Amino acid sequence: QAQLVESGGGLAQAGGSLRLSCVGSGRTFSSSAMGWFRQAPGKEREFVAAIWSGGRTYYAGSVKGRFTISRDNAKNTVYLQMNSLKPEDTAVYYCAARRSYGVSSYQSEYDYWGQGTQVTVSS
Repeated sequence: QAQLVESGGGLAQAGGSLRLSCVGSGRTFSSSAMGWFRQAPGKEREFVAAIWSGGRTYYAGSVKGRFTISRDNAKNTVYLQMNSLKPEDTAVYYCAARRSYGVSSYQSEYDYWGQGTQVTVSS
């Protein structure tokens, strides 16, 4: 059974950095588009970033220029490097994967989800 497991969340100060990892198991995700979403308390889950199987990336406007999504297909892993963190980045961050190779910002188009990792940014 395919699974995604996130790690790397924690507490950071405003202006700091964190790096999230998402390891896939049960199937290879090298030909899949991968994405990161987040859900802040009291808010709906929102798109953060996505990466094509070939490496092309796509970002939400709120994180563009601060966050970087990347992948290592040999390790079946996708990363989210988060720099210049802001308190409004505080959320549970979820990794997701599509069966297809094209990226999407729509949650409904992702087939596999991780359990989430908490990121808290203090001011």
